[in-house]
Amino acid sequence: MSLKVTILLFSQVFLVASAWSTAWRGTTRSAAYGGLLANLSSLRTSSSSILLAKTGDGECAVTPEVPLSSLDASSELVDSSSSLSRKPKSGDVVTFTLLRFQPTSSGDDDEPLVLEPLFDTKGTLQLVLDGGNYLPGLHKLLSTMNPGESIQDATIDAGYGGYNPDLVFKISTAEIGSALDTSLVKIGTALQMGNGMVCRVTEMNDETWTLDANHVLAGAAYDVDVKLDKVEEGPGNLEYVGESQEGKYEIATFALGCFWGGELAYQRMPGVISTHVGYTQGTKENPTYEEVCTGTTGHTEAIQVIYDPNAVSFKSLVQLGLDRLGGDVYKLNQVGNDRGTQYRHGIYYHDDKQRSVAEELLKGYEKEDGEVMTELKKAEVFYKGEDYHQQYLLKGGQSAKKGSSETIRCYG
Repeated sequence: MSLKVTILLFSQVFLVASAWSTAWRGTTRSAAYGGLLANLSSLRTSSSSILLAKTGDGECAVTPEVPLSSLDASSELVDSSSSLSRKPKSGDVVTFTLLRFQPTSSGDDDEPLVLEPLFDTKGTLQLVLDGGNYLPGLHKLLSTMNPGESIQDATIDAGYGGYNPDLVFKISTAEIGSALDTSLVKIGTALQMGNGMVCRVTEMNDETWTLDANHVLAGAAYDVDVKLDKVEEGPGNLEYVGESQEGKYEIATFALGCFWGGELAYQRMPGVISTHVGYTQGTKENPTYEEVCTGTTGHTEAIQVIYDPNAVSFKSLVQLGLDRLGGDVYKLNQVGNDRGTQYRHGIYYHDDKQRSVAEELLKGYEKEDGEVMTELKKAEVFYKGEDYHQQYLLKGGQSAKKGSSETIRCYG
């Protein structure tokens, strides 16, 4: 009986080292990791995509498993007008300060390599608790704190789990048989097994190969000093509410074709606290991505944004979307090369003030020889997309830091 084994090819992923300026360098778990991924590989562990690549100087670089974004805002955010005195709960807007955020050092030569984050880690930051972005360990840590409290020397998991010796195993070269060209395999090559498991070759001889299915950053962690500045209630109603939204923070929903690029653009905008991608304006409850792609559910791919209107205006959010659409505002059910009702573009207002702002901006695009095809409709139920779609381009190695201006590449 032979095993089905596939070498993960360069063409399966995209080189993203140019998105990384510098790396926090440590030694890998074994010498085999030093030459990791002669073939670049898009790995999936725990339903999240990880992209590994070689940097320009030959070092191995790995993006975080859990996407992160934040608001690089001033201390003016930490006022007390709407703050709560309790510990944060799911859905609250949490304002905090990372006083220190660095890889944990074990003091030996077996430290995993960790990258410079592609998200903001300095200054006053914000997130929606349990609303994605940032490492789950940071969400959990903040949920235990009271406003004004500081914690020093905390250690949070980097998102890759612990190192499991049981995931290291041997296979005989006889089992591999003719499943692949063994001349292409060397120590550090990533292999995808028939069951979808991705392993790295760590030892080789004529009779056996040793494979390691642990993530290259298994066991990695961060040392954190954090201060919880403020807890506030997040937006409640996620659909159209009438004249105006209540509360300090508001919601906006846009459809700009494929939702990956649009989400990253909004992640980079100061004043945006949280983003999700998903499906809206359709008829089927809880549609899957595959169902939406058929064009039969009526949904369009959309981005839902939670933002602080005191830090960024709804007009600026709309203009960002229209700028990304460019000439596609005149195309029906099409953005770029993506065609179909699931790629139709639209602005879905949550209150009448948003509708008025959007109407005024869309008027500026009207012309005699072109009708604006961008929808303007009331916000309806928004179904959050699958986890692997959330912050997809950040997972692929593109910066989500506030104010980043690097060209957004609409692939992972």
